[in-house]
Amino acid sequence: MNELHIHRLDLNLLRVLDVLLQERNATRAGARLGLSQSAVSHALGRLRYALDDELFHRDPRGLKPTPRALEIGPQVHSALTQLEAAFAPTSFEAATTERRFVLMAGAYTCGVLVPRLVERMAREAPNAGLVIAEFGPDILDQLDGRRADFVIGGFASGPERLVQEVLLTEYLVWVVRAENPLPSGPISLQTLVSVPHVVIARSRTDWGSGLTIPGSWEDADAFEAVLHEHGLKRRIGVTTPDTYSAVSVVRQSDMAALLPSRMANLTKQSGLLRVLEPPYVSPKVELGLIYLADRMADPALVWMRDLLRQVAAEV
Repeated sequence: MNELHIHRLDLNLLRVLDVLLQERNATRAGARLGLSQSAVSHALGRLRYALDDELFHRDPRGLKPTPRALEIGPQVHSALTQLEAAFAPTSFEAATTERRFVLMAGAYTCGVLVPRLVERMAREAPNAGLVIAEFGPDILDQLDGRRADFVIGGFASGPERLVQEVLLTEYLVWVVRAENPLPSGPISLQTLVSVPHVVIARSRTDWGSGLTIPGSWEDADAFEAVLHEHGLKRRIGVTTPDTYSAVSVVRQSDMAALLPSRMANLTKQSGLLRVLEPPYVSPKVELGLIYLADRMADPALVWMRDLLRQVAAEV
């Protein structure tokens, strides 16, 4: 790039490039930037001239970056992030903020953590907003685009710019309805497999951009391994998409389901369910808090991260 072309660049053009690399779609990029599609196209034309590169080619899925765009993209994003941090507020007042925080989370988090989080926010940040968004096909894009602040879920395989920390540790227990014919107290493997089971869909889902998150609570196949060791098989009666669906089925049947202990104890309080300890060694399961490292320059997000840690320690 020659010096004349460098002088044609401005922050607005670099911001367009950064968002286009994240969205790979001119319409979505324009929506994020508050620009029309024609304005985005005009900015892209100026970028192409200044950088002497096409930057993007159209394909059936949207805009495909050129090697040059992929090469400079991380540096542009890093530079914009540093500028954003330089001009960000240096202080944060929870008591007066009207900031809206966005968490992506599943059924377990909504049932176990969110009620306590809402209670704490009502006391400490009464004017703040909270949005709980479900997992979608673009989790990493949501984080990169600042449309989501945190993800709470199983540990993911993803790019280095993601921070992943243990939010809480769980172990799994079996639950049955109160009137289930299974005996109370310790049970054997043979007794446990005498009734059909409700299984929460188990899969690791690729959410795009190299991010993979477990689809549900898993025990690392500990139960299946013990059954195989003892020559036993179980019968799966129903497969459900989440923990709340599993609880609903158990309440209305003689089936058993494997659930995180905190959720099981919450449902047990209704008097409709009983909790059965696994008759085998069940490994602990970790729930992760996932976010972008460079966003911790924002004191509001540091406050929310710390609040989430405190709430998780209390449940």
